Amino acid sequence: MRIGNASGFYGDRFSAFEEMLTGGPLDVLTGDYLAELTMLILGRDRLKSPDLGYAKTFLRQLEEGLGLARERGVRIVANAGGLNPAGLADAVRALAAKAGIPVSVAHVEGDDLMPFAEGALTANAYLGGAGITACLRAGADVVVTGRVTDAALVSGAAAWWFDWAPDDHDRLAGAVVAGHVLECGTQATGGNYSFFTAHDVRRPGFPLAEIAEDGSSVITKHPGTGGVVSVGTVTAQLLYETQGPRYLGPDVTARLDTARLAQTDADRVSISGVVGEAPPATLKVGVTRIGGWRNEVVFVLTGLDIEEKAALVRTQLAGALAQVATADWTLARTDHEDAETEETASALLRLVVRDPSPDRVGRALTSEAIELALASYPGFHVTSPPGPAQPYGVFTSSTVPATAVPHVAVLPNGTRQPVPAVSPAPPASEARGSGDAAPAGSGAEPTDPGRGGAGESPAGQPTRRVPLGTLIGARSGDKGGDANIGVWVERDDAWEWLHATLTAEALQTLLPETAGLRVTRHTLPNLRALNFTIAGILGDGVASAHRFDPQAKALGEWLRARHTDIPAHLLPTHLPLTPEGTAP
Repeated sequence: MRIGNASGFYGDRFSAFEEMLTGGPLDVLTGDYLAELTMLILGRDRLKSPDLGYAKTFLRQLEEGLGLARERGVRIVANAGGLNPAGLADAVRALAAKAGIPVSVAHVEGDDLMPFAEGALTANAYLGGAGITACLRAGADVVVTGRVTDAALVSGAAAWWFDWAPDDHDRLAGAVVAGHVLECGTQATGGNYSFFTAHDVRRPGFPLAEIAEDGSSVITKHPGTGGVVSVGTVTAQLLYETQGPRYLGPDVTARLDTARLAQTDADRVSISGVVGEAPPATLKVGVTRIGGWRNEVVFVLTGLDIEEKAALVRTQLAGALAQVATADWTLARTDHEDAETEETASALLRLVVRDPSPDRVGRALTSEAIELALASYPGFHVTSPPGPAQPYGVFTSSTVPATAVPHVAVLPNGTRQPVPAVSPAPPASEARGSGDAAPAGSGAEPTDPGRGGAGESPAGQPTRRVPLGTLIGARSGDKGGDANIGVWVERDDAWEWLHATLTAEALQTLLPETAGLRVTRHTLPNLRALNFTIAGILGDGVASAHRFDPQAKALGEWLRARHTDIPAHLLPTHLPLTPEGTAP
């Protein structure tokens, strides 16, 4: 079967839906619209009206796409239902009726566990793909869901197409891995790719998977579309937002350490050998809350005496901040000595305040900062005018027994078909599909076998001090308050060095912001990859804006930019040598 993806997040390329339907043959088109931050956004929408709570963009895309899908015999599966899949299903039916398009619509529900706990805005279990399978077996042309795992959009459709049984673990696991590659759209076709300079990625095409009956797949894209599908781009996406080798999901546990990749042709990468195991007995539950109120001011400090200017502002505002719950200052030294432009001569001093009360961090506070304009450091100005306080969210996760969640497929004729929980595996605590900040399990190395020093090489072997990214690729992301960084290399000799050298301790040396946090390393030899989980670096998650890079999207690129000593024979031969024998 040929299954494509047309959305990696709520706000992705609007035209992708039509492009995927017209660019080549498909059997199923999926769309992933949900993320931790999206659930908070949809939760606030639902507070305004109980009729809201779904991704409105999807409905607009169907205005053109529904007729195209019907003409081409393409089924549509999307998690755009968010907090209101029944409401979205009704809206799709109304749209189809108005356009005179005869389609059958079904939806999956039961993930919404509200009321869940005091103060919760949303609480949703991550369901598997079995409800999607049931809807497609009943003849649905369009299936919309609430919170299912991202990969379930693909595995649920594949189980329908091939009529897999719930205990076809290897086949399901292969489809889950393919689904994980597809779920973030163009990240599989050259988007956000470490080695982007080697390819034309100005407008990557969206990915599709050709899935075989045994669960193996080929990742590719429609002919003539931009970007690239390579072992590297697929590896990067396989490492994205995962933790241990066992990728726990509601339908199956996929063993990422068994996946084998091969470049079979231009823009064609095969995935084979994936081993599946029974799923755990629990489902992840993602919970969002309104954590309080926040505000910020960014002061521009230009020229000389940057540190002294920053100290003056902090002193002048100390009294105003005394009653605020938290006030975080960050000085970003973006300034350059003897700069040729004013902007490159400037540093940024960022003040972020948070409090349970909007009054203590509202316009009165930011206005007090602006009142310093003529009474503070020379060259005083800020990046934006004072603004009101804004609510911020907090994301947490927990688990519930799978048998306690009423997973239901609502078929096109309105029949409500319960979806039984899958027989579980023994308890495990590794990474869950589509996001579990669970502690590392048996896939984590209790102690790193490497020497523990970034850049160390066998005695006498010539090295060059260069950015780590000269050799390695990386991709990073968020899971609640945790972050992961996946790193990989393309050759066996480079893998031997990477595995021996880049330990958890070495990573903490390279990234000082991780000091004091629990860092766990996992190895994936088939991918020549390491995956690091950094616990707590993102505080309460993306919606809390705890950090400069709240989703850890660039954490891997920071790691690649750090300089270390790498054996010279592993590096590209074009790197110049200094008189001392090292690369500049």
